[in-house]
Amino acid sequence: PRRRGLVNNRTAERYEQLLRLHVVPALGKRPLQRLQVTEIDALYLKLEKSGLSPRTVHHVHTVLGGCLRAAVRKGMLTNSPVARAEAPVATESDRGTVLDEESLLRLVKGFRPYSLFPIVALAAFAGLRRNEILALRWADLDVGQKTITVARSLEETERYGLAFKEPKTVRGRRTIEIDEDLLAVLTAEREKHQRLAAGIPDGATVDLSLVQLPADALMFPSPSTAGQPFAFARPRHPRSVTKEFVRRADKLGFPRLRLHDLRGTHETLLLD
Repeated sequence: PRRRGLVNNRTAERYEQLLRLHVVPALGKRPLQRLQVTEIDALYLKLEKSGLSPRTVHHVHTVLGGCLRAAVRKGMLTNSPVARAEAPVATESDRGTVLDEESLLRLVKGFRPYSLFPIVALAAFAGLRRNEILALRWADLDVGQKTITVARSLEETERYGLAFKEPKTVRGRRTIEIDEDLLAVLTAEREKHQRLAAGIPDGATVDLSLVQLPADALMFPSPSTAGQPFAFARPRHPRSVTKEFVRRADKLGFPRLRLHDLRGTHETLLLD
C-alpha cells in the first residue's frame, strides 16, 4: 500500500490486466522459486505469435520484471529469472498526424456548429490533453489575465469509474496564456452555462456577470439526457468525446485523425 501512490489508479489497473490476462494463465500455477528463464522466454514467444503487439509484450516483460524484483527484495527469490530472459523489443509507438496551420484552421472551423467546438479549440490552440480539458472548471479560467490553470485530469478505471486526479509531476500543474479568440470561445460557452443556471432563455438581454456558477462547475460537463437535470459538475465521458471527434473529423476530410494529434500539432506549430 505504501508504494501504491507511486502510480495512478489507471496505471495500476493496467498492470493488473497485463498480469491477469497474459501471465497468470501461463505461469500462475508455477511455484515462484521453480520459475525458469526458458518458461518466460516461451511466454513472450507465445504472446508474439498470438498477435499481441510487440509494445504490449514489452509492457508484460516490464511488469513481470517489476514483480519478480520485488520478490528478490523480500527474500522470496535469490535472483529474478526475468533479468536473464530475452527481453522483447518494443517498437516505436504511432507518431500520429501533424496538421499544417491551414489544415488545422479548416478542421477547427468545421467543428464550429457542434458542441465539441470549444474542446477542439482548446486542444488545437492550447495544446491540452483530452482528459485535462474535461477536468477544467470555470474557476480555472482567469479572464482578466487571459490564462487557464491546469491543476488536474480526468481518469477512468474499472474500480472507481470516472474520477479526477492530481498531475503526476510538478510540471503537470501549469498556467498557460490564451489569445483573444480562444478566450472569446470560452466566455461564450460560460455564458451558455450562466443562462442555464439562472433559467434565462437565449436572446434575453441580462447582466450575466451577476449569475454565479457552482464552484465545481466544469467547463465541459456531461450533456443532460432525457429525464435528467443538467449537472454542472458531472464529467463527460472521455471515450464518447473521442468517438464523436473521430466521426466528425472523418466527415470533414481528416480520416484517422485522433484528438490527441491536435496536441502534437500545437507543439509542432509552436516550434515552427
